[in-house]
Amino acid sequence: MTAHLLIGPVLRRVAGDRATIWVETTSPAVVRVRVAGGGAGSASTFTAYGHHYAIVVVEGLVPDSANEYDVSLDDRPVWPLPDSPYPPSVIVTRPADDADRGVSLTFGSCREATAHSTGRRLPPDALDAYARRLMTDPRDPDLRPDLIVLLGDQVYADNTSAKVRRFLRGRRASGHRGPADQVVSFDEYTRLYLESWRDPEVRWLLSTVPSVMIFDDHEIIDDWNTSASWRRDMSAQDWWPERISSGLASYWVYQHLGNLSPDELAVDTLLAAITSVPDATAILHDFGISVDSPSSAENTDRPYQWSFALDIGRTRVVMLDNRCNRVLTTGGREMLPAAEWAWFVDQAHGDYDHLVVGSSLPWLLPPAIHHLEAWNERLADSPGSRRAVFAEKVRRTFDLEHWAAFTRSFDALTELFRRLGDGGPGAPGHRVGAGGAYAAPASISVLSGDVHHSYVARADLGPATATPVHQLTCSPIHNQVPAFMRPAMRFSWSRAAARAVRGLARSAGVRRPPVRWKRLAGPYFGNAVSTLRHAGTQADVRVEETNRDGELTTRADVHLQGA
Repeated sequence: MTAHLLIGPVLRRVAGDRATIWVETTSPAVVRVRVAGGGAGSASTFTAYGHHYAIVVVEGLVPDSANEYDVSLDDRPVWPLPDSPYPPSVIVTRPADDADRGVSLTFGSCREATAHSTGRRLPPDALDAYARRLMTDPRDPDLRPDLIVLLGDQVYADNTSAKVRRFLRGRRASGHRGPADQVVSFDEYTRLYLESWRDPEVRWLLSTVPSVMIFDDHEIIDDWNTSASWRRDMSAQDWWPERISSGLASYWVYQHLGNLSPDELAVDTLLAAITSVPDATAILHDFGISVDSPSSAENTDRPYQWSFALDIGRTRVVMLDNRCNRVLTTGGREMLPAAEWAWFVDQAHGDYDHLVVGSSLPWLLPPAIHHLEAWNERLADSPGSRRAVFAEKVRRTFDLEHWAAFTRSFDALTELFRRLGDGGPGAPGHRVGAGGAYAAPASISVLSGDVHHSYVARADLGPATATPVHQLTCSPIHNQVPAFMRPAMRFSWSRAAARAVRGLARSAGVRRPPVRWKRLAGPYFGNAVSTLRHAGTQADVRVEETNRDGELTTRADVHLQGA
């Protein structure tokens, strides 16, 4: 059977003289990638659930170059597509010594499939708009980021398009269990990625700009792992075991596998097991079940680490799992179990200038919402069962499950940033400054999504903190907030709202948060992407939204270093 390219190529990691490229094919094949000017790689596909995938490590790339590449299946050319109206896909490498080269990261979250497939009247897709602009000159460093950072809800398993719902109706009629309008099985999940990643502009963009991804709740289901009671209720559904197994297995295949560097791929035991058998369905199914085991206060091990880290030039990026490995024990809730938190602290130390933390859920929310979530968590932990039950209902009804609702983790993250930003000989240490003294990072930025509006906020960690610390939230890429909710969301940023809800929290015994923050830009409610740029010790962010014509327009330019 002749193999064809179903999804991809998706360019994922580019590091030094190597890159990784992910593909899905229609049948088993040997995938070969050849780069003009030097560089090549090949890999055989692996099979699971009747689908075929490969992750190809390309080696021998020329430093500081931008070269076109092609993809073949069993030596038959399949990419670039014949008669494509788009520019050739290219792999851009950085200089061998890139310490003086700036770094740019384009980021955002919450992207529903294209409008023609969803049937919803959404504003123009910001990722499509970004791709069209880059097509004017894919090699232009002013247009092209070093990395696209996608911060969750890359697909919506619980809010499907009309096209997918028609497919699901046929599945349910033939006896497959599950909600009529939500995906459950691995094969149903593949329809979401097929629909989203074959959008022509996005397909081209993912083929030519490296990307990393982390999930949020909608890759599995809305409010995933909100609380222990949520898990008990969801586990009672007869279709849930297949849903969680398929959701995590498909996320590993489509998103997480590409997050791994070539060195990490070489030692990944799951990939080794999957590629050693003719059919890896059972392995992936069991993996999906086994990693759905949130840690508890007594058992703080992580069944699988979804968080990961990478360096680009003098910028360190650490992407955190805010969903799967949460500790949900009442009175001991934490975003990350102890072992994974220790790993994160290790990654936050080292030889870099700028620290970027990718967190699908914002660390700093509108102040009124922060105080509301902290109040709710305190009530949910109260010994009086009626108050706790009431608080749990409120938590789940209004999605009160961000960092503010995990106070122990919020405080720990704040303290980590404070210690990093204070610098000096007693600090944990980052880069060695003049005379051998430890220096604070030039900037710390938290990139987030989820909340369907975009904003820039500056944290005040006290006069001793030399490093500027910011919350950079960009959401949605392609979705929207109902118009009637926007005034309330704007009001949640006001001092009046903050004072009122802070009084409520204080009445429940909630301490004042160990950080203050102020909004520098936003809130903006359009479809958006943002770009964080580092040049030397400088840091800037630009927020761009789509207009009615589907073009990107700048909403804010914010200078972060020294702002």
